[in-house]
Amino acid sequence: MTTLWIDTIGLFVFIAGFVIGLGAVTFIDIHGFLGRKSSYWTEATTRTHKVTKPLIWAGITLAVIGGLIFYRGQSFSGIPFIHAVIAIALIFNGYFLSFKVSPFLLKREKEGRSGELLPASWQKKIMAGLIVSDIGWWGGLLLLVVHLLYR
Repeated sequence: MTTLWIDTIGLFVFIAGFVIGLGAVTFIDIHGFLGRKSSYWTEATTRTHKVTKPLIWAGITLAVIGGLIFYRGQSFSGIPFIHAVIAIALIFNGYFLSFKVSPFLLKREKEGRSGELLPASWQKKIMAGLIVSDIGWWGGLLLLVVHLLYR
């Protein structure tokens, strides 16, 4: 297989990761933002996160695999290094959201409280996680565009 085909496959998988992951992050973030003051959107967010959570993990997995293929043989500095740091930050953030926040939401749902507004302390933690997600995903996409246009 030629280098061009390997680059094409790597870039396709990299971008597919952004499409899936960033799309799911954007969707759940909008729900979460609306849910801060609305019981309707709080419940919708609890239900929606069951779908977006695996999509976000699929997106980060594809982005990492695609990045490894696309950046193979390049110096691990500059944008490839920053992408790696972003991926690590998104994985840690995803761990918090998946294994701390998600069980909290699911517990409230089982108790019949999924429509109640979340306590302020949880809203702050979740908002911090959403900000990390948005900066990581959108920033990573911007860096990929910069890398493609200016290399």
